[in-house]
Order: sequence, then structure tokens, then C-alpha cells
Amino acid sequence: MTGSGRKSPGFFEELKRRKVLTAAAGYAVVAWFLLQIGEVTFEPLGIPGWVMTALIVVVILGFPVVIVVSWFFDLTLKGFRKDVAAPGGRQISDAPRGDVDVTTVAVLPFDDMSPEQDQAYLCDGIAEEILNRLAQIKKLAVASRTSSFRFRDSAADAQSVGKQLNVASILEGSVRKAGDDLRITTQLIDVDNGFHLWSQTYDRKLDHIFEIEDEIASHVAEALEVTLRTPSTEDCCTTGNAIAYEFYLKGLHYFHRWGVRNVSFAIDMFTKAVESDPSYARAWAALADAHAMTYMYWSASEEHLQATALASEKALQLAPGLAETHVSRGLSHLVRRQDNDAIAEFEVALRLDPDLFEANYFYGRVRFQRGELECAATLFETAERIRPDDFQTPILLRQIYHSLGRHEEAASAALRGAERAEHHLELNPDDTRALNLGLAGLAETGAKQKAIEFAERSLAIDGENPDTLYNVACGLALVGELDKALDSLERAGLRGMTIAEWAENDSDLAPLHDHPRFQALMNEFRTPESNP
Repeated sequence: MTGSGRKSPGFFEELKRRKVLTAAAGYAVVAWFLLQIGEVTFEPLGIPGWVMTALIVVVILGFPVVIVVSWFFDLTLKGFRKDVAAPGGRQISDAPRGDVDVTTVAVLPFDDMSPEQDQAYLCDGIAEEILNRLAQIKKLAVASRTSSFRFRDSAADAQSVGKQLNVASILEGSVRKAGDDLRITTQLIDVDNGFHLWSQTYDRKLDHIFEIEDEIASHVAEALEVTLRTPSTEDCCTTGNAIAYEFYLKGLHYFHRWGVRNVSFAIDMFTKAVESDPSYARAWAALADAHAMTYMYWSASEEHLQATALASEKALQLAPGLAETHVSRGLSHLVRRQDNDAIAEFEVALRLDPDLFEANYFYGRVRFQRGELECAATLFETAERIRPDDFQTPILLRQIYHSLGRHEEAASAALRGAERAEHHLELNPDDTRALNLGLAGLAETGAKQKAIEFAERSLAIDGENPDTLYNVACGLALVGELDKALDSLERAGLRGMTIAEWAENDSDLAPLHDHPRFQALMNEFRTPESNP
């Protein structure tokens, strides 16, 4: 490990950084003031002379106490706070920290400084793993991945980003990979004043990537003065194989992007990850999820159905105590229409990790498809609380609220969802998921023309995609374009896909419910052949 290139501070600089000189000067002023008061008032008040002598002794003895205390602690408006030293050559800024509450932090996506600029997946993966480790600290509130990663390639400085995310500190960094050599540079920035709280450069081999992630999380926790209590690297990553991990990160990079081509590439990467390390539970779970998403939204084939079953079963066998493996198994049951089994798995996942977004979100979808709307609303509300900038949950809540007669809440949810989708599209203009759901929110808020523009953009990008066609149908139905909505729904070809069950309770399609063409389509989607 190497330092960040700055020289270690000398003794005098360390005295200044720890504010020892300031404390000594302040104490001297206060002591002089007290002695002056004593000299002027004690004799006229008849106070014995030994009291003045005792005061002088106390003042003298108090001086070294103040020096020692100021070396180890900062006195702030919130009381004494332990000074963060700079062990092991780590650089902690001598800039004033003030009284900023540093228990909230956001981890931004790391910049790719590699010669070929082809390591975005590695940059994202490292940042996400650090985020996950920090999120396990009870005393630390960490902005979600969705919240912080939307600032990828943003021109805004750390202070501006931090204020938008409502956090006190920002962790940013960069990755340079050349062959198996890694250089990772990180810095923790105080949002209030823009000063560095800590910075570090790590020069390692790719095989040591897990150690780097652990060290960064530990060092950030130290700089923020919280105790890091996270699982071991083995428990957290479930692999010690750097090659498998690299394939896994590549898969996640594409899986987080929407679209059949992206998810198909993610399947290839997750497959290579489990081939490299057959005991990699998280990679098996991700592989199962990718096949399940493909089956649900794009291709209801027996191949994907079998693949998600096998991969989720393997993940669960390897890591039964990991909430994510139960979510994957629940999705496997969901695509097979085994609702009771899916519910059981999602409930186990929530017992293991109540704040896991995916567990709440997909469990909510199961309850919605069963027509259990109150329960679905509660689960989606929890999911939105966990990811307060997610555009999906408020759009789906809007539908449920309407079905429950909670129309004011539906209008508010529609506005939240539309705004978040638009913001997401500023940085991800080709994300058809944001276009598809955002157009429904826009239609709800009365922005008919903009909703139609979203529909046209989505169809231009991925117009043969069943998911796109279905959601465009919903949006067109909301703005009164019923024939076009039916055309789009008919082209979607939902036989065998779980979206068909969703359509049964989709309030966005309510304007079509009495139309003969819609009823005929629903009968077709419910044919026995569609249920493998």
C-alpha cells in the first residue's frame, strides 16, 4: 500500500491540526481573566488569601489537562468528539471539519482512468461493494446505489452532489487497471466545506481486490468515526476468485441497464462467473434473476424457465442465509405461477433483510398479481422508502392507489414517479424502462403530449419488445388513444408471460376493459398453453 503522495505532517503541524495551540491560547485567556477577577474582588469580599493561592494552583494544574484533552478530542457544539488520527500513512485533512454531522455518506461511481477506458464495470462494482459494506453499519446512513450512481459523468462538484443527496460526506474515487495491476484512489469529502476528510491510494494486484474493498470501507468508517461491523470478505462476496468476480461485475454492469440485449449479455457474464467459481452463490443468484427477468418481460421460453430454477436452487444451497438467494428462488417460483412458494421465499428474505429493496419490490408484485392490493401497497411503500429516488415504485403505487380509491395519493405518486423518471433519463436517455413507466406518470399528471413523446421514443429504441409494447399500451390508454393502445397490446404477444397476470389488475388498462378486443386478448393470454 502506498500513501497519497503527501508528506506526513510534522509535530508543529500536528499540534495545529489537533487544535492544541488554539486550546492552549484559549485556556490562557480564560485563566488570566479568572485570576484578574480574583485579585480585584477576593480581598474586598473578605475571602481568605489561601483561596487565591488555590485558584492559581488549579489554573496551573489545569493547563496540562487541557493540552492532553485537546490532543485526543475536539470540543464542538455537540460536545467532545474523538480526533481522527492518520494511522498507517493515511492522509486526513488538516482542514477544519466544523460541526458537520458525518453519519450520512454517499458513494459515487468511481471514474475509469484505465488506458483503454474499458473498466466501467469494475469501477461500478468496486464502488457498489464498498457501498454495500458501509450500508451494514447501523450508525451510518448510506445513500442508495440508485441515488448516488445517477451522478455518473455529472459535472457537478462533490459539495453540490452531497447537498442534492442530503448527505454530509461524499466518497469518490478512480480506478486504473493495466493488466493485473490496479491503482485505486479514493477521497472522502466534507459536503459542508469541501475539504478532504481522508484520502488514500492503493496499488494492488487484481487478486487482492477484496482486500482493497474491505480496507476502503474500514478507513471510511474510521474517518467518519463509526464502528465498521460487516461480514468477512468470504461471507460478503462468496468468492475468492478474482476472475469470477470480474465476470460477476461485468454481468451486474449490464443487468442494471434495461433491455433484452443488456440482460442477455449479463447472462453470459454470470455464466462465466459460475464456471470460474462454481461455489459463487451471488453469481448463481444473479444468473437466476437474469433468466427470470428475461422470461417475465421478453421471452417466455422453457429454456429460461429451467435455467432460473436450476440457478436459484444452486444459489440457495450454497448460501441459505443470504436474503438475495431467497429472492432469486422466489422469482423462480413466481415465473412458474407458484405463488405460495414464491411468497414463502420472499418472507424468508424479508426476515433476513427487511431493508432489501428487491425482496419488498418483487413480493409486492406477487401480491398485486393476486389482487391483494393493500398488502402490495405496503410492500411498495417500503421499497420506495428504501430507494427514495426509484421511479418504478411510485408509478406502480399510483395504479394500486387508484384501485383502492386513494386518488389524491395516486396523483402524488404519479408526480413523484414522472419527475424521477425524467431525471433518470437525463443521464440514461436510452433507458426504455424509465420511458415506459415515466409516460404513465406523465399521462396521469395531464402531460399528454410529453407522454406520447415518451411512447414514441421507447418504440423507436425497442419497439419489438413485449415489455415496451405493453407499457406503451398502458400509457396510450391513459391518454385516450384506445385503438393505438389495443394495437400495441396485441403486438406485445404476452402468452405465457407473467405480464399477462399483471394486466388483470392493471388500472391503467381500465379504459380498455369493456372493449371486445381487450377481452379477447385476455382470453388468449389465459389459454392453457400459456402455462408451462
